Amino acid sequence: MKTQEFIYTISYHEDEADVCQLEMRSLFSAENITNFVESTLEIDPSRSPFIKGRIDIKAANESFEELLTDVQKIGLEEDSYKVVFIKGTGNIPFTERKRMERVAGACIKGNVNLHNPDKIYAIMFGNGSWIFGDYQESTSVWLAHQGKPNQYSTALSTRLARAVVNIAVPHPSGTKAIDPCCGIGTVLIEALSMGIDIVGSDINPLVTGKARENIAHFQLNGEVLLQDIKDVTGKYDAAIIDMPYNLCSVLPYEEKLSMLKSARRFAKKAVIVSIEEVDDAILQAGFTIVDRCIAKKGNFKRHVLVCS
Repeated sequence: MKTQEFIYTISYHEDEADVCQLEMRSLFSAENITNFVESTLEIDPSRSPFIKGRIDIKAANESFEELLTDVQKIGLEEDSYKVVFIKGTGNIPFTERKRMERVAGACIKGNVNLHNPDKIYAIMFGNGSWIFGDYQESTSVWLAHQGKPNQYSTALSTRLARAVVNIAVPHPSGTKAIDPCCGIGTVLIEALSMGIDIVGSDINPLVTGKARENIAHFQLNGEVLLQDIKDVTGKYDAAIIDMPYNLCSVLPYEEKLSMLKSARRFAKKAVIVSIEEVDDAILQAGFTIVDRCIAKKGNFKRHVLVCS
């Protein structure tokens, strides 16, 4: 039986290019992504803030005309459907894209519905082949999470938090994760909404209750403990640590080192987020930096480091 293949279409702003590339390396082991990724891994496109949609490939051919023949042989029949052209490689004029949608749609039995179809199919040209398949659009789940009842000015954006979770836990099955400096729960909400097994904790009693309230607001279930990172017990496959800071200061080196040494004790892997370079402390704590990126928002930068 032939392995199912998928095309994931990618979109990101210029400032997000670095973190998007790191997320794609984590999810798909793919390098230098432009606007799509081809993979045999089946991932919900709504997981990533950078994935626009997924094509489940049904047919592929170097010739568009022969692709149409292949689609006709499949014998597709839907109550209502539409065909969309997805940008891949090449520069195909708008009028030609619309013609291709029409002729591909003519290969399917049923009623065309451009506004509310039961089924969406896609055609795309990429990597030298014409591709046809089922199309699933991404839902910006993270966008709804911006409306948390409790906000914190220095918290990660929900978009970046979702990407960081995917970098830390690209394959959730059987993975146990922790956010030991969870603050108001921004990372926890993104992880829990993706079905990831994660627990949160924080040393600050003023935020743990707010984190629980934020989680409950989105009908999610997650544990948030009041504890110092130094007191974390148990073993975790991954830790996500947004190094604490406020608008006026950052942590002293010895405190950062102590936190990272604690993480090394209970986590096999850590994704460290920091507004300053922390390489020396990470290495001194016993971690190895295996990948990294800079997450930008205007002139503000965060370092995202994958450590093992």
